[in-house]
Amino acid sequence: MELEEEKEAQIDRLPMDLLAHIFVFITCFKDLAQTSGVCRKWREGVKQSMGRREKLSFADWKMDDDSTSRIVRYAYSLKELDISKSRWGCQITDNGLYQLSTAKCIINLSSISLWGMTGITDKGVVQLISRANSLQYLNIGGTFITDESLFAIATSCPNLKTAVLWGCRHVTENGLVFLVNNCHKLETINVWGMRVPIDSFTTLLTIRPALQILPQSLLNIGTISLLPVF
Repeated sequence: MELEEEKEAQIDRLPMDLLAHIFVFITCFKDLAQTSGVCRKWREGVKQSMGRREKLSFADWKMDDDSTSRIVRYAYSLKELDISKSRWGCQITDNGLYQLSTAKCIINLSSISLWGMTGITDKGVVQLISRANSLQYLNIGGTFITDESLFAIATSCPNLKTAVLWGCRHVTENGLVFLVNNCHKLETINVWGMRVPIDSFTTLLTIRPALQILPQSLLNIGTISLLPVF
C-alpha cells in the first residue's frame, strides 16, 4: 500500500510540461479519455498534449460532430487531419464541418482527408475549405460533392498539390478544368470512378502537361482500372 502511494506521489510531482509530453504518445482516443478522467491535473495534461500534436486521425473511430470539433479545437499545432469514414459509419455532417472551420488550426493544415463521408455536402465542404488556405493534400473521394466544392477548393487552396476525387460522380469536366486552371501547384489528381468523358483528361493535360492523372490506365488504354489508387 505504501509503495503504491509512493508511486502516485512521484507521478503527481511530474511537471505539467513533461506530463503533456508523455500524453502526446497516446494515440488511442479511448485511452486518452480514460487518462483524462484520472484527475484534474491529468485532464489538463491531456488537453495540453492535444495542442502539441501535428497529426490527428479519427479513421475507424465512431465520432460525431461535437466530439470531433471539440478535440480539434485543442490541437493548435495540427498539420494533418484525417476524419475519413470509419467502419462504424460516418457520423460527421455539414454541421461538424462548420464547427471544425472555426478551429484555429484549420488555416495551417497541410493535409485533410474527408474520404467516404457521405453525410456531408458542398455547403459544409465550402465552409471548411474557405479557411484551409495552406492545404497541399486533399482527399475528398467517396463523397457527393459537386463542382461547387471544386470551385471553392480552387479559389481557397493555392498551394494544393494532390487532390483525390475518387468516385466523386457528381463532379463534371467544368469543375476539373477550373481546379487545374487555378491550382497552379497541382501535381497529382485521382479521378478513378468519376463520370466524366475520357477526353476531359486530355484537356487537363493540355492545361498542365506535367499533371499526373491517376489511375494511369485512363491515359494508357482509355479505360478505368479496376483497382483504385490512393
